[in-house]
Amino acid sequence: MGFFPSRGTRRLGSLSLFFALGSFVWGYNIGIIATLYVNNGWTKALHKPNAAQKGLITAIYYLGTWLSYVFLSSLASDRLGRRYAALAGTIVSCIGGAVQCGASGKTAYASMIIGRIISGFGNAVISTSVPLYQSEIAPARRRGGVVVMNHIGMVSGLAVAFWVGYAVSHWPGKTGFNEGWRLSVAIQFIPAVFFCIGLPFVPDTPRWLLEKGRTEEAKKALVYLRGAEDRPEVIQPELQDIKQNIESNNSITEASWSELFTNPDLFARLWRGALLQFMAQMCGATAIKYYLPTVFLALGLSKDLSLMASGIESTLKIGCTIMEMLIIDKLGRKKTLLLGCAVMSLAMIINGALPLAYPNNKNHASDYACIVFIFFFSFGYSVGFGPNAWVYGTEIFPTYIRAKGINIAASAGAIGSIVVGQFFPVGIQNIGSKTYFIFFAINAASMIIMIIWYPETKGKTLEEMDGLFGKLLNENDVEGHGSGGIAGGKRHDDGEEAVEQQAVEVDAGKR
Repeated sequence: MGFFPSRGTRRLGSLSLFFALGSFVWGYNIGIIATLYVNNGWTKALHKPNAAQKGLITAIYYLGTWLSYVFLSSLASDRLGRRYAALAGTIVSCIGGAVQCGASGKTAYASMIIGRIISGFGNAVISTSVPLYQSEIAPARRRGGVVVMNHIGMVSGLAVAFWVGYAVSHWPGKTGFNEGWRLSVAIQFIPAVFFCIGLPFVPDTPRWLLEKGRTEEAKKALVYLRGAEDRPEVIQPELQDIKQNIESNNSITEASWSELFTNPDLFARLWRGALLQFMAQMCGATAIKYYLPTVFLALGLSKDLSLMASGIESTLKIGCTIMEMLIIDKLGRKKTLLLGCAVMSLAMIINGALPLAYPNNKNHASDYACIVFIFFFSFGYSVGFGPNAWVYGTEIFPTYIRAKGINIAASAGAIGSIVVGQFFPVGIQNIGSKTYFIFFAINAASMIIMIIWYPETKGKTLEEMDGLFGKLLNENDVEGHGSGGIAGGKRHDDGEEAVEQQAVEVDAGKR
């Protein structure tokens, strides 16, 4: 009977998978725009936008996300709770999608810009509330793998978007030409509806409920999450740890944004989370996500093959991210980040050098090598920055200011995306493959930064991060941070083990 997962494990997996549906909507919204850039019907409807105009369509989305991260996302997560914040974000994202679907006539380009801003506004809320929910319901030793489901949902949305773009490109006739791209944008409404219907029926996170003084609801939620209905007392150690941490932090009744910048301990976390999100976009990921079919076209593939290759690349990302989910809590955040950066650096230098050595697609072997190394880049991102930027960012902030910290950090990622989204098509047009050398340099610099300044957070409870970053601040010693809070963590983990063991026993008895 020990081969069967416990009741708590099944619930944890189901909830994390359900919330990944929200990330799917977010990923689909990103991926579908890349297919539009090579869709003739969309190009005609928007009056043949040039490289700079396409760059603006990409970048303006991240202006929406930045505004939302700074002014809306944190407020929604703190006031509404993680699940209803995700609900609000999904609705706003769908409104943006509807505006994009309706783009036509002389105002088509303006409608696309407005729709992209609105979608960015909503997706920013989804992209923070989903991993925030996942991190707060998970035991410490499983948190990394659980939050990686956020990224699995996102890359699944990307993959489906590319395959939908590929499918509608084969829709024949005038109707397919004019309406195919609109249908591809509208398909995001299907998963969004299922996500919105299910959200009111899932529990709020115990941490958020305790933060709002709803102790009994928090206890019931934790009992449900750990599958401990038959012995509710076994969740007391974990509940007490969370409660004590919140009470100690709530000496500040209402945390302000300035606290993140003026409190040295919090700022030590903030700049690391923000820089990680910034590097995660400046490494070249935004360029690959938004311009992948265009990149494949430049390497000599036909439009049909470019869309197909983009779908294959995004599908393989799902497998790579699942692999990361299985190893992140064993290898840790830092090692997987470094591995990812090393692989991405190699991929970018190859894509920069080979087209210079063999220009104008004269050497097909060179072009195919570049395509292969784009797949290598995707592997590196999927085991590195892609999931880790969110895993690391969601776990380092204390409860009372976690939503604000995550949103400020994520806003730095939005800035990176604005920069890359705007300059990449223009860079390719003017300096060609030399653009990839910039991404190589960023990835190489990122490795050095992470080696020196980023402590490992693997296996730490959310409450133990205070000790970890306090040690970092007081001793200025990056190596050996893992000692902070061991005693408290042991007690907490023992409590989790007890809950799971009891759940296994109960399930076995019922069988």
